[in-house]
Amino acid sequence: MESVVDLSRLQFAVTALYHFLFVPLTLGLSFLLAIMESVYVMTGKEIWRTMTKFWGVLFGINFAMGVATGITMEFQFGTNWAYYSHYVGDIFGSLLAIEGLMAFFLEATFIGLFFFAWNRLTKVQHLVCTWLLALGTNFSALWILVANAWMQSPVGSAFNPETMRMELTSFYDVFFNPVAQSKFVHTVSAGYVTGAMFVLSISAFYLLRNKHVDLAKRSIAVAASFGLASALSVVVLGDESGYTTSANQKMKLAAMEAMWETEPAPAGFTIFGLPSMADHKTHAEIKIPWALGLIATRSLTEQIPGINQLVEQSKTRIVSGLEAYKALQKLKANKNDMQAKQTFADHQQNLGYGLLLRKITTDMNAVTQEHIDQAAKSTIPNVPVLFWSFRIMVGLGLYFIFLFAWAFYRSTKRDVENHRGFLRLALFSLPFPWIAIELGWIVAEYGRQPWAIEGILPTFMGVSSTSSNQVLFSLIGFVLFYTILLVVDLYLMRKYIKIGPEIINQR
Repeated sequence: MESVVDLSRLQFAVTALYHFLFVPLTLGLSFLLAIMESVYVMTGKEIWRTMTKFWGVLFGINFAMGVATGITMEFQFGTNWAYYSHYVGDIFGSLLAIEGLMAFFLEATFIGLFFFAWNRLTKVQHLVCTWLLALGTNFSALWILVANAWMQSPVGSAFNPETMRMELTSFYDVFFNPVAQSKFVHTVSAGYVTGAMFVLSISAFYLLRNKHVDLAKRSIAVAASFGLASALSVVVLGDESGYTTSANQKMKLAAMEAMWETEPAPAGFTIFGLPSMADHKTHAEIKIPWALGLIATRSLTEQIPGINQLVEQSKTRIVSGLEAYKALQKLKANKNDMQAKQTFADHQQNLGYGLLLRKITTDMNAVTQEHIDQAAKSTIPNVPVLFWSFRIMVGLGLYFIFLFAWAFYRSTKRDVENHRGFLRLALFSLPFPWIAIELGWIVAEYGRQPWAIEGILPTFMGVSSTSSNQVLFSLIGFVLFYTILLVVDLYLMRKYIKIGPEIINQR
């Protein structure tokens, strides 16, 4: 079973991380297209129309790749994660359905009008379509991020002992989940940074080659201002994400900071350290006093619990969850057992923690303290991975602010083409937003382990009844297929970037 779980997790991680190579770029490019076309409509200058159509070609390539890779992810919920789908499908499925029926069709409709209606609509009508395309692209991301936020903070739902499933109790609470709000704005802002960096880097490439100078200079001006605003937003909204994490995912926060013991409030932020899973210590720490406490709690007096203290709290919840599990088994045998109903009601909130024991022992009636200790330790994610992923991501975020500010300054001076050092730096910075975004998802998803649904459903319980060979076969198939898609994407992007805006006249 363990190998099936590991392979299923690896397959979903590979497909999700690959899919998210395309999503942030389309999020950012869609708004840049709308901005460029707005300038065209207001000024009537043909260069802005050419810019919109050229960057639109690159947007279209990545949109197609994003659709192709995104569909397979949704099928995995039924093929690899069948019990997960059964357990939480009442909530999770409804959000995916809305994303598909409302946002995706809105997005797909207006992308068709964007490409094929230039000569069939007036300037203003086509501009409206482009803005609706941008909104549809972001609206599509909204529902996915609401669903993911519910996995981090499962509000608006309750476990039904008769159906043995989580069921929706308040769609309002699910949609307006504070985690969903902060996650959405933080993620889409990161996408805007990616789109802006893409335009900035490709434009810098043109200026270094002294090609398409007018298009490149204008594109850099738009990308610099949009990117700077977006990069600043990512940092501000990242602070909000940290605050919501401290409220409902204390173990993730402690692991990100490699904080093994609870510190006096306000806790310091560790800039550098060498966390060790072996001795539960962080060596060679360099800290900024008070910083973590202020960011995570916005208070000078509220403590942030350390990993070891959270493990001790987990032991108490596991014992309580075991009582809920035993009461649930009695209710399955006799749904009119009033004592079992009361016991379950008293301990229901900790049922998920009790389920952690099922990975350690098959006999839930013979649980020992050793089993409880093992289950509690399993709530600790891989601390070094989270610690360094978070710090590299934050470091890149600060770098983006510096780079876009420099680009903005040079654009205002109208001499960006004369600063070849800056242009080379902008070109070589092209992959950095993708690195930061992928690291962000590692922090968000890997940091949630061992939970598929935080505090509700352990990951190992969510898998389908498949063999490891079946999952391995499909994983190899996905890797091969996605590698081919990546080669095709890079070929097309390189081809049309090399051709430049002349491709508009060839179509």
